[in-house]
Amino acid sequence: MKLNSLQDLKQVQKKLADAHAQAQAQAAAQAAAARQREAESNLFARAVGVVQRISHPEPVSISPPAPAPVASQRQKDEKAVLRDSLSDEFDASTLLDTDDALSFRRPGIGRDVTHKLRKGDWSIQREIDLHGLRSDEARLALADFIRLAHRQGLRCLRVVHGKGLGSPGKTPVLKSKVHSWLVQKNQVMAFVQAKPAEGGAGALVVLLKPAD
Repeated sequence: MKLNSLQDLKQVQKKLADAHAQAQAQAAAQAAAARQREAESNLFARAVGVVQRISHPEPVSISPPAPAPVASQRQKDEKAVLRDSLSDEFDASTLLDTDDALSFRRPGIGRDVTHKLRKGDWSIQREIDLHGLRSDEARLALADFIRLAHRQGLRCLRVVHGKGLGSPGKTPVLKSKVHSWLVQKNQVMAFVQAKPAEGGAGALVVLLKPAD
């Protein structure tokens, strides 16, 4: 380049100075960007910690989650509830012995069983009081009571149904239903009216089959 004057020299020097300043600014920006990347990389490394390479990088087969297990006891209980669906339409009167005191025994069970039950040869192990419950409540409560008692290996129970003195017409409505419900329960071998000291006409003493 041919310089014709001092003015031209100054312009050239200014251009060189501008170019140098621009180069320095660009270099500084690049250095700052590099430091930023390094800082971010170090920050990630500090957050993640020590990373180890997987020694055998093989494809992993991800199986769908297994369905939640269903408790076997709950299934048994649900089946038992179906079996315990007692009917109010079942007429048990023809199956009851109405001798000196009302009683019931399954076919094949001798009279000696109800005789011993009246005498108290089996000690009463548990009882339920249905007196004052509505019919639906009493039916469910009795079904659960018999099922759980049989599962626990209990043999002799007392079921209090009341004498119906508080019912309209003084009629023991729940009493006859309890007779019907108990006859429908396969776990029940026999039952007799309780002795006067154990509830008399307002209660039954029930004998269950031995647990399986």
